[in-house]
Amino acid sequence: MTMNLLIPPDASAAQTQALEEPLVLPAPPAALAVQEAAVRHRLRVATYNIHKGVRGVGPQRRLEIHNLGLGVQAFDADLVFLQEVRLFHHRDARHFDRTWFGWPREGQADFLAPEGYGAAYRSNAVTRDGEHGNALLSRWPIGDVGHHDVSDHRFEQRGLLHVPVLWQGVTLHAIVAHFGLMHSSRKRQAERLAAYIAHHIPAGAPTIVAGDFNDWGERLDPLMASAGLQRAGVGRNVPRTFPSRLPLFSLDRFYTRGLHCRGLEVPRGPAWVRMSDHLPLLAELELT
Repeated sequence: MTMNLLIPPDASAAQTQALEEPLVLPAPPAALAVQEAAVRHRLRVATYNIHKGVRGVGPQRRLEIHNLGLGVQAFDADLVFLQEVRLFHHRDARHFDRTWFGWPREGQADFLAPEGYGAAYRSNAVTRDGEHGNALLSRWPIGDVGHHDVSDHRFEQRGLLHVPVLWQGVTLHAIVAHFGLMHSSRKRQAERLAAYIAHHIPAGAPTIVAGDFNDWGERLDPLMASAGLQRAGVGRNVPRTFPSRLPLFSLDRFYTRGLHCRGLEVPRGPAWVRMSDHLPLLAELELT
């Protein structure tokens, strides 16, 4: 699947050349080309750290939220797990209001939701000019939205967004996570996640925990397994998603219970490198 990014009229020649690179999603693996009836029972999911919809520093800062909207639409996913999403940011809204496309009037979660999707959002961190948090975009009906603070210290505000989703007559539980930068924090956040699931999600209910886990040392899987969550794609060549320009680390993941992973994809190309410091990760899941 390809899609061209939006090109402002005042873009330089170099910017125009970069933006004219098509937005490419990899073709589904041949193993996923199964009978139509089976495909209808597959759940297509995506997780993406969108870097607050802004890239670059200083005078090179640029607004990418409009291109991210095209990217999210291109996923054609049933569920999209988003991190570093903003409801508002006064300074950036003032700055980018002078650009061609401008700062969206609604929150980023609602702005990014394709037509017909529901959006759930809760803030994790409050800053001087705004805030940011996690979001879930769903093609399927959603239930009451929950939020659980898992901040480990005052310098990193972190939370879990919990959204029940009615999919194919089954209630599955989607949790969007963004863990801390230190392993000790991530360990405690994994323990709090396990406690939250035990207290708030029915035993055995299908569950997806997805997001940016900042697990540079690949040490979280045993902790998540103790909560009954298995990492999607384990035993395969797990895709690397960070940094987007030269991916070296598999920070973005799906952990599941009651679901089996049929395939993982990472979109690549100049357009995806431009939009965020992370690449998105997509998966095809089915009930076990």
